[in-house]
Amino acid sequence: MESALEQAPVVSHLNPPPSYLLGDHPIPTGREEIWRFTPLKRLRGILEGEASADHLTWETSLPEGVTLTEISAEQALEIGELAPNDRPSALAAANAGAALLLDVPGDTELTEPVVVRLHGESVDHLVWGRLIVRAGRFSKATVVIAHTGSARYSAITSVLVGDGADLNVLTLQDWDDDAVHLGRDAIRVGRDAHVRHTSVSFGGDLVRMHANVEYAGPGGEAELLGLYFADDGQHLEHRLFADHTAPKTKSNVVYKGALQGQGAHTVWIGNVLIRKVAEGIETYEENRNLVLSDGCQADSVPNLEIETGEIEGAGHASATARFDDEQLFYLRSRGVSEKEARRLVVHGFFNDLIRKIGIPDIEEKLLETVEAELAKNVLKGL
Repeated sequence: MESALEQAPVVSHLNPPPSYLLGDHPIPTGREEIWRFTPLKRLRGILEGEASADHLTWETSLPEGVTLTEISAEQALEIGELAPNDRPSALAAANAGAALLLDVPGDTELTEPVVVRLHGESVDHLVWGRLIVRAGRFSKATVVIAHTGSARYSAITSVLVGDGADLNVLTLQDWDDDAVHLGRDAIRVGRDAHVRHTSVSFGGDLVRMHANVEYAGPGGEAELLGLYFADDGQHLEHRLFADHTAPKTKSNVVYKGALQGQGAHTVWIGNVLIRKVAEGIETYEENRNLVLSDGCQADSVPNLEIETGEIEGAGHASATARFDDEQLFYLRSRGVSEKEARRLVVHGFFNDLIRKIGIPDIEEKLLETVEAELAKNVLKGL
């Protein structure tokens, strides 16, 4: 059987073949399918790719046995870094030079999360990031990567999940209002391994996150979860690609977002490729958007590419709607005020996904953030 790494590169208008060569990723014009939703002028020079010595400050909480070390670009390739497939991640690999390796040893079961906090001081700073997260065989761990402050930041992150491992990864974009963040999280799932990747975006002027998953052997499972809440003028874009490169693998994508305020714009692009070799797989992708005020725009585009009919199941769903009048009427008819009814509907929309994160402190923080976002617009004046 042809291995995942030996198969031909994916040729897709939504997911270009991976390459470290910048010539393979020209500066976009905005007419390309993968860039048509992104306001390029608001990227503030990131795509031009100028070198920069600026950096984010790092604070870490590393349980015993977990290490964070700097490695060379050559070592990153030897370890199995997943090559970039767009210009921002190729620029990050080229300009960051050395990479950071976050290593969870095999047969390790962590009882507390690994936490990496990255903080920027100013949007005048252009910063390139290159990170590899490696979970050894039969390990079990939770990794939190939180972004705060302000910067123009472009990063490439590889997540390597060993055979039989169970990894929970959360990336939190809680930037100041002027920050710009382009990120690519590429995940390789080992044989009979499980990974849950959650992307949460609340802050920033423009955030564009791309999560990819592929499989290094049969039996791998991937959950790709996401939450986002866009305010006045914010652009929050999430792109997903599940590449079923082995048989009897699973992927489940669930992203939920809310929008409020003039010019708030969210984009969700989901894509699943089921290769000929990927018999007996299961996949489903879902995106739900809740529009809370006038002047917002939510774009949601699910895609399926199927090259074999020997599958267990494949499907997708997408919906964008305003407040459910029936839900509001039901609550109001039982004496609940309009303000509280709207609050309950939004919390109910997000709660099931927030509770899947599995980190109580983060779950409570996200519930508080949802409440703070509602106070800005939906609940104001009620």
